[in-house]
Amino acid sequence: MVSPHVPPLPWRHPRTPGPWRDGNRITLLENGEQFFPAAFAAIAGAQREVLLETFILFEDQVGRDLQRALIQAANRGVRVDLTIDGYGSPSFTPEFLSELVAAGVRVHVFDPHPGWLGIRVNVFRRLHRKLLIVDGMRAFIGGINFSVDHLAGSGPEAKQDYSVELEGPIVGDLLSFARAAAAGDGTGEAWRHPAEVSRDTAGTASVLFALRDNRHRRRGIEREYRRAIANAQREIIIANAYFFPGFGFLRELRRAAKRGVRVCLIVAAESDTPIAHPATRTLYRHLLSAQVEIVEYCERPYHGKVAIIDDDWATIGSSNLDPLSLSLNLEANIFVRDRAFVQALRASLDALRQRQCHAIERTQLGPRRWWHAMARPVLFHVLRRFPRWAGLLPAHTPRKQILSAEQTA
Repeated sequence: MVSPHVPPLPWRHPRTPGPWRDGNRITLLENGEQFFPAAFAAIAGAQREVLLETFILFEDQVGRDLQRALIQAANRGVRVDLTIDGYGSPSFTPEFLSELVAAGVRVHVFDPHPGWLGIRVNVFRRLHRKLLIVDGMRAFIGGINFSVDHLAGSGPEAKQDYSVELEGPIVGDLLSFARAAAAGDGTGEAWRHPAEVSRDTAGTASVLFALRDNRHRRRGIEREYRRAIANAQREIIIANAYFFPGFGFLRELRRAAKRGVRVCLIVAAESDTPIAHPATRTLYRHLLSAQVEIVEYCERPYHGKVAIIDDDWATIGSSNLDPLSLSLNLEANIFVRDRAFVQALRASLDALRQRQCHAIERTQLGPRRWWHAMARPVLFHVLRRFPRWAGLLPAHTPRKQILSAEQTA
């Protein structure tokens, strides 16, 4: 299949995802065991610039390793911008932050809010992206945060997740966006003109960089998903940690299954968010009735956000398929057309299915209750309307704060 390449434009409307870029190399990184060494090696080799965004940064062994790598880069003259989310990364010792700032690292906190009676209240409008760009030559994107619970050896609660390393022209799009986000309010609203895109071919993958925000790019990621689902011919595999999409997304999945496409949904058997798994289970009967396969992964918490369609389309990034990611959070995904990468991701997901997974059958759902007939229309009405309702909450506009030496003392 010919890659749907769109040539770069001198200007593009912010509602439109960036163009597909040909000639990229993409490497799948599974869990922290593969991601952290690659990311830290890239930072260690940085000569000019490191731009890093993460939802979660904890002051554990991984967080301290990252702190040390960023300080070393700053000490040798590299410009370093670190952006963390005020909800996902709630607290650090004064020394942890002050040492970063003293070395010259610009530490940005997206939507900082004090807790209320010890409770973090800014749950909405979170910066959920996970991006790392080094010298404009290498980039990383996916769902892995900088915390020790992404290492399988950390125990039974360690998360199963994915990231990728990118080289090639697509890195220019990530670079220009990350610069705009660091220089502005964290949303990248000023991102209009992509950086000068390298023409050097690094591989065979065509890649599209897509964003979701609360201004002009509200549905960019979901739109790319639904377009690919509507065009699927043989197979759809969605492996997503939090699955509770809107009515239109579910309708596209059911339509694909009914026209003979094999549709397989891989979800977590348990979730670190109490409401997430029960919400997903409310969709099982509706999906199974259209011959959608549902598999629950039971070995440990599943945190990935990936999908495969046919033999040459895949996506990976920070976006879950739930109301927070699709209607509220700031998210970043890439969409890939490359058979070799799809094969690598498929092999990983096949191995996942062979480890502590079980298929859901309709007989396991129990008898249909009398109230199901009433509850189902209400549920789908909520799913249909939630994006519009979510746009009204909360009333505040998130802001970004750059920490000074006085603030970290």
